[in-house]
Amino acid sequence: MIIPMRSFTCSKIEGSKWEAYLGLLQAQHTEGHALDWLGLKCYCCHGMPLAHMDQMEKLFSYSPWRNDCRDTPILSWL
Repeated sequence: MIIPMRSFTCSKIEGSKWEAYLGLLQAQHTEGHALDWLGLKCYCCHGMPLAHMDQMEKLFSYSPWRNDCRDTPILSWL
């Protein structure tokens, strides 16, 4: 999770509400209802959870210890 801890404009705490937000979305709540239920009623607070993409799962797939790239020459264009 790389979501900011606070809203950039109103400084309301948002980072700790990410897991609860995902739980409400899995319980078939709409995005607006879930954000209102969590107490994020300002428009500035709606922007971060709605625009956030969870990048950690994608980053974990790139391991520095992968062995399938050893046969590829680094400077193949020389």
